[in-house]
Amino acid sequence: QVRLVESGGGLVQAGDSLRLSCAASGRTSSSSYDMGWFRQAPGKDREFVAVTRRSELTDYADSVKGRFTISRDNAKSTVYLQMNSLKPEDTAVYYCAAKTALLGNYRSATFYGFWGQGTQVTVSS
Repeated sequence: QVRLVESGGGLVQAGDSLRLSCAASGRTSSSSYDMGWFRQAPGKDREFVAVTRRSELTDYADSVKGRFTISRDNAKSTVYLQMNSLKPEDTAVYYCAAKTALLGNYRSATFYGFWGQGTQVTVSS
């Protein structure tokens, strides 16, 4: 079991940066999980943004590649999403999620068993 709490969202202008944090707690260390970020805009499905796997390999959605960076600090049980050059289309609720490593497709929300409450990111033009 793992509990996830996101923070760092807010209202910014296009071109600005934000860093989201996801603090994990629970009986099992977050270092045992693949940790992902997803987002959901109004009227749209939840979509994959980035993942840092248990092996610390990372992957990104094409829409954020080169602008967003995911990282993890296992000593602090925290995962970060550094978002640069933000665009209005990045506006969404951002969710942190954890999945058992090696289980399923890390780009699919279906395989993530633990979710945070979400943090709103709004980018104005």
